[in-house]
Amino acid sequence: MADVIVHHTGVAEPRHGLITLTHIVYALHGFSALMGLLTPAFIVTSFLFGWPSIIGVIINLVKRDEVRGTYLESHFSWQIRTFFYALLWVVVAVLLAFTIIGIPLAWIVAIVLGIWVLYRIVRGWLALVEGRSVRGAKYD
Repeated sequence: MADVIVHHTGVAEPRHGLITLTHIVYALHGFSALMGLLTPAFIVTSFLFGWPSIIGVIINLVKRDEVRGTYLESHFSWQIRTFFYALLWVVVAVLLAFTIIGIPLAWIVAIVLGIWVLYRIVRGWLALVEGRSVRGAKYD
């Protein structure tokens, strides 16, 4: 808890450096997803397998304890869950693609998942810019 300041209100305020780090992680995830829009790769596969997102989720996992008790905790949970739920659904899409009947469904899952990833990045980042936790996140 050395990285948070507890105000007289009892609410923990994160260190400015941790806020900046959270912006950087959103930027890393956003960059990976954007590469999926600009290249033939799906948004979701670019998000999951692009180095920027992998680095971002590693930062989330390593620094998670430092944001505990602050509104940034919800952002870190949001980013981690976005990454791993997307990974789970990509596995489902790949399994569907092994059958001829499942190939169109796998494409639909991948497209919807890409839109969902973009939504989660934008929604989370906007909440961070406003200095609040992500609504609907576990710690909100």
